[in-house]
Amino acid sequence: MSTPLQVGDKAPSFTTNAVGTEYGSGTALKLTDLKGAPVVLYFYPKDDTPGCTTQACGIRDAWKEIKASGARLFGVSIDTVKSHEKFIVKFDLPFPLLTDPEKAIVEAYGVWVEKSMYGKKYMGTERTTFVIDSKGKIAAIFPKVKPAEHADLVLKALKEL
Repeated sequence: MSTPLQVGDKAPSFTTNAVGTEYGSGTALKLTDLKGAPVVLYFYPKDDTPGCTTQACGIRDAWKEIKASGARLFGVSIDTVKSHEKFIVKFDLPFPLLTDPEKAIVEAYGVWVEKSMYGKKYMGTERTTFVIDSKGKIAAIFPKVKPAEHADLVLKALKEL
């Protein structure tokens, strides 16, 4: 197992499909394409589930402030392009989502972890947010974030950049 990412580390690079907003039904995106602006990557377990919907709608409701900060924000899950499209439309999400069906990004960021529910163990995405500064360094990490508190944490971190 690799060493967990820390504040100050270089953010792991990736290439994937972005869905929604200017990315439409899926456009290739690399983290390096975003250099020069702060980036928020929020990892969540699954589209259209209660906690993930609360989290996404909190970001949606704080979108004006987040966008005004100049940051680029992306939700990241292992869901498909089609699933992301439905989620974006159903909840009118004004920000793009990144697909990671191969689990490359969740593994690179250390959020693909063993979880347990009702005594059953399984692998899944830990709800964690990374704020990356304009130089590509991790400025803040919010592990196991509570969905209802997420947007406020993101806004606070962006103000501190």
